[in-house]
Amino acid sequence: LGAMAAGDGGRFHIVSPLLESVALSKAAGTKVYMKLENVQPTGSFKIRGIGYTCQEAAKRGCQRFICSSGGNAGLAMAYAARQLGLQATVVVPSSTSPIVVQKLHDLGAHVEICGKVWDDANERAKELAKCEGCVSIHPFDHPLVWQGHASLVRELRDALEAKPGAVVLSVGGGGLLAGVAAGLRDVGWQDVPIVAVETWGAHSLHAALEAGRLVSLPDITSVAKCLGAKTVSARALQCAQELRVVSQVVEDAEAVHAMERFLGEPAGTAGTAAAPPRPRHPPRLSPADDERLLVEPACGAALALLYTGRLRRLQREGRVGAAPLPVVVVVCGGSAVDAAELRALKSHLGLP
Repeated sequence: LGAMAAGDGGRFHIVSPLLESVALSKAAGTKVYMKLENVQPTGSFKIRGIGYTCQEAAKRGCQRFICSSGGNAGLAMAYAARQLGLQATVVVPSSTSPIVVQKLHDLGAHVEICGKVWDDANERAKELAKCEGCVSIHPFDHPLVWQGHASLVRELRDALEAKPGAVVLSVGGGGLLAGVAAGLRDVGWQDVPIVAVETWGAHSLHAALEAGRLVSLPDITSVAKCLGAKTVSARALQCAQELRVVSQVVEDAEAVHAMERFLGEPAGTAGTAAAPPRPRHPPRLSPADDERLLVEPACGAALALLYTGRLRRLQREGRVGAAPLPVVVVVCGGSAVDAAELRALKSHLGLP
């Protein structure tokens, strides 16, 4: 899967694989590389920033980590706490998958369920963090988290000979967006567009960009619960205003359909892709029409942008680089889903 990253704030994460996807390339009309963050030790990119933040807190004498999470951030913190020999409490909303709750228990974390959405759980976590020896680990809104996530872009620079035409990623609270933005600045790629994808009902960044300021959604109605922050971080909005960030929103059904296609359905949209600049270490090709990877709806949102042809439209409009420039899609995670959950999501949305 890759070597454990040393230094760079990355003790707990691996250098994740970068694979060319034939299926996504056909759908997008240009060469697509998948940055497979779903194979991280905790199942998502979150271990990069959360792991680094926990390391730094441990150096200052922290005894217990407190985190509010819809899933992946809590798993990352619980994993880091276990590696460091420290205690962890994760406050999750009632919408959290039972799969995640069980995994948190398995990692030795104390789990408390509070409220309906992440924002409710976060208020409880703030109270718990006031206890002596406790440190609050924010799931997405902290400079150390962004610094840890930036390691993802440095890995892209090391694997690709030239900068990509775009980086496609999902946005929840905005930690990944802020981290990728920091990474692009670090490697001199600040002109590379970031396509920031959300689902309707969890579209706090899109709403903020339309308003020109931070706004809070009345509720999280999307099935992509890992994207469920009513208000995006101020830093994410700042990045979106300063860099080339293209905000896109997809329907829940599109995200879930993308999950299904990524797992095994052929990508049916044909396209001709010119070869990108040759990487120094050419990523392996994935199977032609079948990734056989089960990911969460939050990840499905980013994949949906490619499957639905919207990336092609952005290329035609000149908002992202066209072929032969490759596109990188961050496959952000899949720790909170199984086959039964996918069937339940399809049933809930009335999908065949």
